Amino acid sequence: MLRLSKKADYALIAMRHLAGAAADSSVSAREIAESYGIPAELLAKVLQRLVRSRLLVSVQGTRGGYRLAGDARLLTVADVIQAIDGPVAVTACSPDDHGCEQYDRCEIRDPLWKIKSRIVDALATVSLAELAEPAPAPGTPVAVPMYVRGAAPAPPQVVE
Repeated sequence: MLRLSKKADYALIAMRHLAGAAADSSVSAREIAESYGIPAELLAKVLQRLVRSRLLVSVQGTRGGYRLAGDARLLTVADVIQAIDGPVAVTACSPDDHGCEQYDRCEIRDPLWKIKSRIVDALATVSLAELAEPAPAPGTPVAVPMYVRGAAPAPPQVVE
């Protein structure tokens, strides 16, 4: 099963919160932690990693905190996940690591790498601005992109 780490979850929560904040304001780690019931020390470490990855800016001073380092429409879910967890992987081997005993005989490696590429592409299509949009009311149809094998993403279709 593909699953995000808890740190990546917290990073996305914090980035969504910051994407919804006023562009010229900063928000403290404590404020974000208290808003979502996240352990403050762990969130502070996650936020510092996002600063090192240049997705956030740390603002010093009495009104200090964090703010997005760029436009929320240009920062993506993939950016955040990869900043926290590193490259997305669906298999232990990679194009750079041929250490697996089955590497030369493996028939699923290349298809799995294609799947990984599609996952990353899908994550890269969701901006922080989209995450910050209000959730639709329960029962409201949601546009879900339908992907065609080997083709570019199709236009969103409404799925009820």
